[in-house]
Amino acid sequence: MTRPDTAPVRPGEELPLDSLREALRGRVEGDVDRLTVEQFPGGFSNLTYLVRLGQLSEGGQEYVLRRAPLGPVAAKAHDMPREYRLLERVHPVLPVAPKPILLVEDPEVIGASFYLMERRRGTVVRTKLPPEYAALPDAPRRLSQALADTLADLHAVDIDAAGLRGLGKPEGFNGRQVEGWAGRWRRARTDDMPPVDELHDEDVIAWLTANTPPESAHTLVHNDFKLDNLMLDPHDPSRVVALLDWEMTTVGDPLVDLGLTLTYWTMPEMPGREPNRVGAVASAEGYYTREEFLNRYAERSGRDVGGVAWYEVLGHFKLAVIVGQIYARYRAGQTRDTRFAPLGSQAQWLIGEAWRRIGEAGG
Repeated sequence: MTRPDTAPVRPGEELPLDSLREALRGRVEGDVDRLTVEQFPGGFSNLTYLVRLGQLSEGGQEYVLRRAPLGPVAAKAHDMPREYRLLERVHPVLPVAPKPILLVEDPEVIGASFYLMERRRGTVVRTKLPPEYAALPDAPRRLSQALADTLADLHAVDIDAAGLRGLGKPEGFNGRQVEGWAGRWRRARTDDMPPVDELHDEDVIAWLTANTPPESAHTLVHNDFKLDNLMLDPHDPSRVVALLDWEMTTVGDPLVDLGLTLTYWTMPEMPGREPNRVGAVASAEGYYTREEFLNRYAERSGRDVGGVAWYEVLGHFKLAVIVGQIYARYRAGQTRDTRFAPLGSQAQWLIGEAWRRIGEAGG
């Protein structure tokens, strides 16, 4: 039996139920007059809800609803119609991608475009091993392998056969990554951060720019591939039930995904400052070390990972930008979610870690 993965909706993030009922009426299976909503409380970006239409024991249906966060958002970010149409193409060729059900682009319904997708059930591992895996002594290793293998399988999707090449502009992808994320960082930077010469953020940008490699290949790039975006079988941590959060997926260099995944895998604290007890920091408990993860990915994908240092620095910088953007919204009063308060210092730590790794790489 899995633990509850939903919670009551956070104050200020409620959905207008009457309007939602009418938008769904006749368009999805289930009794819309018995609609109830709960919230998936994890994550710091898009808002995700469980929509239940009647009781499952009586033929009711459950769906997952995704919408953009509250408050102003960056142009082209949190694009739910794009994510929906992406899943329409990816789901048939990569079954761990959930099946999309319904897209509603009218922002008058709940305040923003949204879509429904199928609800899948499983275990999401965030910062510690959940109770259902406690009796499995090899659970850390099995879920480590599942993470590495799923990343390799994602990058093995034939983007031409699936009609996905037009999703992005793969040529020059790495250079645009640096330019784009640098611009986002400068716009998100707040006045309570250390001066540039102390934080070394512009030094990191300069190093990434000067050392940008050509793309190693052109594949799907999830752009937020990490352990808690996988849903695992509660009885078998080696079996992936779903890969979630496709918002930033594009076509580009697969090693950009690998670099960000390694960033998460080696962090002692996750965004929000919760101590991390999974991944390389807990390798003594059976999780893959950084090197083991790299070796497994290389074996499964057949890719050369010898130049991964640049991608790891980019991964640290990208995550600094993401949490920095969220912190800037919080500091400006555009969101009241108190989980965002520590993110400013975490962005600074990530920049410092990127600078340290540049030093290790001889930069």
